[in-house]
Amino acid sequence: MRSWSAPEVPTLPVTGPPVVLHDTASGGPVTVTPAHGGPARLYVCGITPYDATHLGHAATYVGFDLLLRAWRNAGHQVRYVQNVTDVDDPLLERATKVKVDWVELAERETELFRQDMQALRVLPPDHYIGAVESIPLAIEMIEALDEAGAIYRVESDLYYAVNADPAFGAESGYDRETMLRFFGERGGDPGRPGKQDPLDCVVWRGEREGEPSWPSPFGAGRPGWHIECAAIARHHLGGEFEVQGGGSDLVFPHHEMCAGHAQVVEPGTRFAQVYSHAGMVGYDGEKMSKSRGNLVFVSALRNSDIDPMAIRLALLRHHFRSDWEWVDAELFEAVDDVTRWRKAVALGAGAPAAPVVQEVLAALADDLDAPRAVAAVDAWVDATLGTAGLADTSDPEAAVAIHAVVDAALGLSL
Repeated sequence: MRSWSAPEVPTLPVTGPPVVLHDTASGGPVTVTPAHGGPARLYVCGITPYDATHLGHAATYVGFDLLLRAWRNAGHQVRYVQNVTDVDDPLLERATKVKVDWVELAERETELFRQDMQALRVLPPDHYIGAVESIPLAIEMIEALDEAGAIYRVESDLYYAVNADPAFGAESGYDRETMLRFFGERGGDPGRPGKQDPLDCVVWRGEREGEPSWPSPFGAGRPGWHIECAAIARHHLGGEFEVQGGGSDLVFPHHEMCAGHAQVVEPGTRFAQVYSHAGMVGYDGEKMSKSRGNLVFVSALRNSDIDPMAIRLALLRHHFRSDWEWVDAELFEAVDDVTRWRKAVALGAGAPAAPVVQEVLAALADDLDAPRAVAAVDAWVDATLGTAGLADTSDPEAAVAIHAVVDAALGLSL
């Protein structure tokens, strides 16, 4: 599947510090350095393209974009993979409801997502993989799970037995009661008769009338959601890659199941070294979601002549792991802030830039602390413009340095 165009990113004359991330599995900070001099590898779960990109999506992908930039600024090569779940129940239901072919709907919304990501200057993945094109990988992985004794059949569907992985539960750390609640809320079927364990998840959904299906050794059908990501990640990144990322609503069951699939296929390994999760964005008092209808769309803001850099800055003022509430006033403040930043950079000379560059890189290496980095730039802008609007010309190269670090580290084009 085609990705989107990459923005030009300046190379900084200084090297950033090692990147530390909060790991959901261990509950603490982990320094994430690629082993043996290889690339830093990242897998981020992508969209199910049945509606446009909302700000909750944007916050997640901008957040992990900061990780790519922090790794690059620390001197690492990066290999980034993201999927698109271009066939799944929510997509098919939406297509039926609006009377549009499901393939057409998926292609249209995926293209809109590409446009939104490009406008926000999010670095594209090296491999952008659709669920449909990854079906051979999913089949291969299901066969490996079957050989390991982890698969059983319920009618025309194949299920993965969670007890096949001795480490089941280690990624989320949830107790069984919490797992059952989230499994039922997030696409699982804990009450289905015939299952060995209510938490077992479907890996191959047998053919249903009126639904798309593909041939397989198990009969016609389509893969489950979790097996899709596990298969794509293992194929393109290998085992024990550095970071598995996504929204916090994917901690369970999605990331737990992905880890289990991979760890049963390759016993004694971890799916990922670190599990990093973005917080949820709320609006009107509830989590922003398609089911609730309380969405703010990136494309709608762009079509209202809002500078995409203001959208990005508004997102960066919140830590990517935090849950927070979108307030429209913050966007208009960000519009004014981008104008101020550009005004300060346009002066050429300004307040000393070297400490700001160091603080921005240090902040982003510390669990992607964008609010701290933005505050450092804000302080430089204030010092440069001065209370009377006059520049402090103590550093004649300040504008060049600030312009470069704001672009390379924060992804903001001034």
